Amino acid sequence: MNKTFGVMAATALLLVSCGKNTSSAPPPEGGATPAPVAASAAQAGGATAGAMTEAGGLQWQAPDGWSAQPERPMRAATYSVPAEAGDPEPGEIAVFYFGPNEGGGVQANIDRWIGQVRQPDGSDSTKKAKVEKVQGAVALTMLDLTGTYLASSGPMMQVSAEKPGFRMIGAIAEGPQGAVFFKFTGPEKTVQANAAKYLEMVKSVRRK
Repeated sequence: MNKTFGVMAATALLLVSCGKNTSSAPPPEGGATPAPVAASAAQAGGATAGAMTEAGGLQWQAPDGWSAQPERPMRAATYSVPAEAGDPEPGEIAVFYFGPNEGGGVQANIDRWIGQVRQPDGSDSTKKAKVEKVQGAVALTMLDLTGTYLASSGPMMQVSAEKPGFRMIGAIAEGPQGAVFFKFTGPEKTVQANAAKYLEMVKSVRRK
């Protein structure tokens, strides 16, 4: 268990089971339309970093220092994380909510995320993925994985770029109105430098 997951085990919230979502709707980034999101301090076009944001019957607070981005399809919120010195680009935290019983099951989404990261030798990342379930105020499943990130875009979510040396920390929070998906991707140094803040945000997830 790496240092980040030591923090998770000691301080994080949540997780019961992988959930019993039987919806046939596509998982995150699969083309579903998210349900409306409310924020306690809205800004034009998106949620505000530092403000309490709501989706799926859950609420959370992003730390100061991250830049909240304008609304994007299929997302409840998007935060840009400043790049560390030497990293080629900033990190990004995308928060998805698709509505009650929408977005697919927990394990299906964990598997999908794992499939978006390839190892340097081209091999599958399943054996490298660190998955942890924690029970707290909300049920949460955590994923931590490093490798070549297969970034996607477009209506069919085609792979648009291969980004070596990236890290993904994902969290799926099981809310009373459906799952909320928190996906943090970026260059390794940038993600590592902001991992504690990300966990702090995840720790702030609670029922409304």
